[in-house]
Amino acid sequence: MQARFPHSALLAALLVLLAPARAHDDNTGYAPAGSAAATSAVNSISSNLPRFPVSDLSSQKPAKPAAKGAEDDAFREKDVWGRIRSGYAIPDISNELVGKHVNWYTARPDYIARTTTRASRYLFHVVTELEKRGMPTELALLPFIESAFNPQALSSANAAGMWQFVPGTGRDFNLKQDAFKDERRGILASTDAALTYLQRLYDMFGDWQLALAAYNWGEGSVQKAIKRNQAAGKPTDFESLAELMPAETRNYVPKLQAVKNIVANPAQYGLNLPAIDNTPYFTAVDKTSDIDLTIAAHLAELSVDEFKALNPQFKRPVITGDEQTKILLPKENADKFHLNLAQWGKNLSTWTTHKITSARESISTLASRFHTTPDVIRQANNIPQKTALKAGSTILVPKLSTSASIDIPAEVERNATVAFEAERERSSKSAKSSSKSGYKHAKSDSKSEKSSKHKKRHDD
Repeated sequence: MQARFPHSALLAALLVLLAPARAHDDNTGYAPAGSAAATSAVNSISSNLPRFPVSDLSSQKPAKPAAKGAEDDAFREKDVWGRIRSGYAIPDISNELVGKHVNWYTARPDYIARTTTRASRYLFHVVTELEKRGMPTELALLPFIESAFNPQALSSANAAGMWQFVPGTGRDFNLKQDAFKDERRGILASTDAALTYLQRLYDMFGDWQLALAAYNWGEGSVQKAIKRNQAAGKPTDFESLAELMPAETRNYVPKLQAVKNIVANPAQYGLNLPAIDNTPYFTAVDKTSDIDLTIAAHLAELSVDEFKALNPQFKRPVITGDEQTKILLPKENADKFHLNLAQWGKNLSTWTTHKITSARESISTLASRFHTTPDVIRQANNIPQKTALKAGSTILVPKLSTSASIDIPAEVERNATVAFEAERERSSKSAKSSSKSGYKHAKSDSKSEKSSKHKKRHDD
């Protein structure tokens, strides 16, 4: 009959295994993890522990980095830069491109200062989300490369926001894009999407450098490069694949490495990083009804620019949406917002929507109807000068007294589109119509606007 393992021995073994790691015996009665005493205790009972089958792990992909510890351990550091340094986990590279980019950054201290000052609003949140997922904390520096931490950044490829999502990839990760907001720019939504995407790429390639290359170049492109090198009997690490990559991707990981080096020891490069307290910069506030962006900033006692820096996803002068819509504010300003909101005795929103049903509705006639100016309507709806609205467009117009207390319906917000055409194009059409009635007009040589196609950086 097999001997039963004593409960007291099992408890002792568990205490040994769970004891906190210590550099030396501190007379607390616990054997330091990894010490000779601990090893001996474990070995003496290990033969009696029940055995379980272990599956073959040799074919599995490398595991993602483990989380750094208990959640409150994140607050060991007084400065967010320290948290980032302590969580570096991507293997370093050292080559000529890294040196080139280090020199570029260190020769531009003003650029570093502007970028890190912008980053100070967002880094605590990004690092916290990375640590929750057990991901390398140097990924928090990736927006340094992508957008210089500018959530309003827009590339020639139509990639938007701090993490630079193109429209298609944004939709793949549930980043809403409509006439009223673009969540590719939103701090919370875009960060969640970017980290989810990066983790998926790591799970695909089992290598963070290749995951970063795929984030920039597309996973399909990286897969093709890997297959090409495999067929040629060559290695498939990032540096071995670099010669197959476009210049932007070839420089992508070296740029991040350069920023890592600078953050690791800024004094070595003659730079100073602004201190970033290891505390949350902002908090989320529920939006209870439609509210003008300027009124929200006023109630929070913030400048409009600072409000937009935390809430860049809102594209119009009014913040719409259902109860899930959040506004980000610095903690102390959130308290002011609630206090001022309770004492606010006026309408929170001065805007409503109007759908264009006929090409005869010009911006001038609309301005007259809604007691405003054409420039106000153009600015509120981002309508370029010398363009006219097409039928079917849904635009913002000032509220009249009859709609003062009515919010914009959620289905209108979701389905709203704005389309316009060159005014001279419309005039040309009118000229053709009039000429059939016997009127003569000068021949127009105007051409329709043509949309250009851009390279999608994150799409295959």
